[in-house]
Amino acid sequence: MKTSTKVLEINNQNDFLDVITNGARFRIYLLDENIIRIKGTFADDFAPEQSYALVKTAWADATDELLGDERQRVSPISITVTELADHYCVTNGKYVLNIFKEPFYFEIVDENGRVVHQDLPNRAFVEDDFGREYHYSRMGDTNKFYGFGEKSGKLNKFKRRMRMHNTDSLGWNAQKSDPLYKMIPFYIDFDPAKQVASGLFYNTARDSVFDMDCEHSNYWLRYSYFQCDGGDLDVFFIGGPTIKKVVEHYTDLTGKSAMVPMASFGYMGSTMFYTELAEHADDAIIDFVGTCKQNDIPCDGFFLSSGYTSGKDGKRYVFNWNKKRFPDPQKFVAELKARGVLLAPNIKPGMLTTHPLAKNFQQKAAYVKTADGQASQTDQFWGGSAYFVDFTSADGRAAWKTEMKKALISLGITSIWNDNNEYEINDNQAQVDAEGLHRTIGEVKPVMSTMMAKAAQEAINEAAPDQRPYLINRAGFAGIQRYAQTWAGDNYTSWTNLKYNIPTILGMGLSGVANQGCDIGGFDGPLPEPELFVRWVQNGIFQPRFSIHSCNTDNTVTEPWTYPAYTHYVRDAIKLRYSLIPYFYALLDEAATVGSPIMRPLVYEFQEDPQVAEESFEFMLGPALLVANVVEPQQTTKTIYLPKGARWFDLHTHQYYDGGQTITVPVDLNSIPMFLRSGGILPTSPGLNNIHNEPVEKLRILVEPSEAGKFTLYEDDGISNDYRTGDLLRTHIQVTPGSQGVTLDFQREGSYATKVKELELVVGCPMVAPVAVMIAGNEVPRYLNAARFATAVEGWYYSGETKQTTIRFANPDAVKFSVAINFSVKDLISI
Repeated sequence: MKTSTKVLEINNQNDFLDVITNGARFRIYLLDENIIRIKGTFADDFAPEQSYALVKTAWADATDELLGDERQRVSPISITVTELADHYCVTNGKYVLNIFKEPFYFEIVDENGRVVHQDLPNRAFVEDDFGREYHYSRMGDTNKFYGFGEKSGKLNKFKRRMRMHNTDSLGWNAQKSDPLYKMIPFYIDFDPAKQVASGLFYNTARDSVFDMDCEHSNYWLRYSYFQCDGGDLDVFFIGGPTIKKVVEHYTDLTGKSAMVPMASFGYMGSTMFYTELAEHADDAIIDFVGTCKQNDIPCDGFFLSSGYTSGKDGKRYVFNWNKKRFPDPQKFVAELKARGVLLAPNIKPGMLTTHPLAKNFQQKAAYVKTADGQASQTDQFWGGSAYFVDFTSADGRAAWKTEMKKALISLGITSIWNDNNEYEINDNQAQVDAEGLHRTIGEVKPVMSTMMAKAAQEAINEAAPDQRPYLINRAGFAGIQRYAQTWAGDNYTSWTNLKYNIPTILGMGLSGVANQGCDIGGFDGPLPEPELFVRWVQNGIFQPRFSIHSCNTDNTVTEPWTYPAYTHYVRDAIKLRYSLIPYFYALLDEAATVGSPIMRPLVYEFQEDPQVAEESFEFMLGPALLVANVVEPQQTTKTIYLPKGARWFDLHTHQYYDGGQTITVPVDLNSIPMFLRSGGILPTSPGLNNIHNEPVEKLRILVEPSEAGKFTLYEDDGISNDYRTGDLLRTHIQVTPGSQGVTLDFQREGSYATKVKELELVVGCPMVAPVAVMIAGNEVPRYLNAARFATAVEGWYYSGETKQTTIRFANPDAVKFSVAINFSVKDLISI
């Protein structure tokens, strides 16, 4: 056992600070005013710099060439060391890092003097007799812990011990199972008493463990720890002070979410059932799309399960089209595209030893190798013994991209579903290339799935440069958000999973992965009962990835029309989803530029309300919309907490509620409780049925104007990479209430020519109807007859039933314009 208890020496190298203790040595970088890196090792020297996760560095790294178009190299803040009696201190201007001499530990203090992180003195950094590294942190009495990537259970992970490891978790329980498919060793520490949040990111892909106050010792008081299976302890402190800022700064470090095609927010059909048919699976899928249209159910994509690759022996051979099931893949892809449906075929990185391409890949040195580096490693995979493509190898990536282009992209496919990529290789000493550094698979296992996504992104960009890639990944490491949308694997069909999938997605959002979802209706298990299925769809429509997917164990297939008497509930929910597409797309732009989650826990938006720190099942969709889905069976009422700091408008009853209270509302099977926040702006697209083939020509924007608010609407062509060169349009909408009315200011930025021809503003008017409405300084006519207003090109109408004013007008061709709503009370008697 090795520990660090005393500082022996400090050497200031200006760009970094070396700290030598009687146990480990440390190197400190002040990366910027929000991020401090503390890298520690018990070895004689630090391991070579190599990170597949970081897009912001201040040092040379072995992956600089690979990540050259993504990584930003910055100059760190110069270090000045101040020595005091018992400690040294350095500052990045916003945070002070105190380095205590004896006992040795690190402490970080913010600009307001609040301690935001403190190691456990005399036990801060430890290496045990098996080479495992530990970092112990002190804990207060009120701390909450969020993030940790893809995890089960409630949002707050206090009193949890969690393993960081990738595994194929078929039929997982969303309340209890651990570990799952993805590994993101990052968490947010929020102290409601101090109202301060910060984060810790451990930049290691080795298997590891977080313990958040499960372990106790009377001698050390309360603490948490991180333990990893060897290597350097490379920890990044991420500053706040709000949860929002921690997520923003963490994604500055590991990357923002990929800007995927707009149509990926549509309904993605999927089931294993169709691709397992003996023949003509293509016809079954085309019939599925046609049946969606017959039932007036929008659909924009289909995830093609791996049965399309089955060989004569029934085993999956990636890139191998089964011609009995898909006689003409080119024609099949074209037919779907004509119907406005993208195809995302499933591919897997394990190549069975009987695969027709196995020897070809072996000759190209494309596989993970045995521990001695002399042969290709084999291990158990779906279907038998398999080789595994090494995505840390330029040769492996090149071989993979070549076959992907031949078998898929050449057919017009630009959406790829990366599946079964957890790399469950039992021998952790198997060798990988690691950009020429030759490391073990145990050091980089979760990186493989992330680099698999990067390889697909590169292949599409090379073969179809005008098309924006759409990638879906099951496994991944920190930074996976830069390449792919993700989903939480093969969940079990149950009410428990419906409910607890919510905090799983919320935790991923707080871990930098804004674009995430779960299989709607459950993947593994029996066909969901009608009520469960309806409720799952009603919840799933708010997930960034929305796909009804199934591999049912009772010879059934979960389809939107599985229960004809309930199909109208499913259709209504999916149509609601489609009406929110402009909002989803704007939130994706925010995720791609700021890093904000799309689905957000209440504490993300209302950090100062102590009642929401533990809330796991209500959530915000973006900044404006609170969703409180029914996730329990046979509910006739729903209890909902509305956060303080806002007023809330019930989109169903049109009733206002003050925040900071719990309400009970009646619900039936059609109910989807939603509340618009005061100052909220919610752009919608009424009547949209296909994102591929129907441009959004009418935009309806719901506005709650009782307090100031702002939102940025985002538009581009939705399919190409032209947005990267500025062919986009951001419309900044500002709501400003005044004593006599409210003003809505619109300001546009960008060169993209909007397709929107008509705007409708639906503005809350809870106290009084407007007396006049002005658009760009010109008064527009008021309609008192709803039927006449329905056919009017321009004008406004006040509904006494909803207490909302609808303002309709042609979308102005102007960079700036304003809509002024006058609420002065008109005195009809004195006139």
